[in-house]
Amino acid sequence: MGDRYEEWASRFDGATLWTLGVPDGSAHAVLPDGCMDLLWIDGRLLVAGPDTRATTAAVGPGGRYTGIRFAPGTAPALLGAPAHELRDRRVDLADLWPGALVRELTERLAQAPDPAAGLETVALRRAVDTAAPDPLMRSVATQLGDGRSVADIARTVGLGARQLHRRSLAAFGYGPKTLGRILRLQRALALARSGTPYAEAAVAAGCTDQAHLAREMRDLAGTTLTAHLAPS
Repeated sequence: MGDRYEEWASRFDGATLWTLGVPDGSAHAVLPDGCMDLLWIDGRLLVAGPDTRATTAAVGPGGRYTGIRFAPGTAPALLGAPAHELRDRRVDLADLWPGALVRELTERLAQAPDPAAGLETVALRRAVDTAAPDPLMRSVATQLGDGRSVADIARTVGLGARQLHRRSLAAFGYGPKTLGRILRLQRALALARSGTPYAEAAVAAGCTDQAHLAREMRDLAGTTLTAHLAPS
């Protein structure tokens, strides 16, 4: 039996709720997507920072993950930490929030019939007392997701290259070029999963050709399109 993954839209703006069941003794590849997640795993609240490379999710017998995935640029204000401090890291929520609060939330989630709904409630309540995400950087993420060049985006939002890079590090965990590459790869993968031939998916996503997409897949995911998309 393969991995069991489900996702659905959250009431938290731009976020996605998800669950993943991993068969005993197996692992699940997690590719960079520009997002950050609040996770509930084995009775612990964790934060997954923005990845620059593929990682492997592996847990013990009966392993199950539950998470809320925040769109690029939306989690740092909520979590109270710039994204680059969490890049390629998994940290306990107690490292970012007061320990007493996290213990209370952990006890509440442990008793919740639906941990995903519980995570959503945590995020929604926290958002009431924290600053809203930087709207300018959310616009940058949207434009990168649409395939616009970094130079065009900088002109549109009125930021110099250095200022855009600095603010991108805080919002996304890395510079706009890296986020653009990651979002382009995700566009190509979505097209390929829908049945679009690899060469067409590459060009439609913004790559020069299929060979360009293959290089990006190796660099960011450490594998090939065929291997990644093969049925588990």
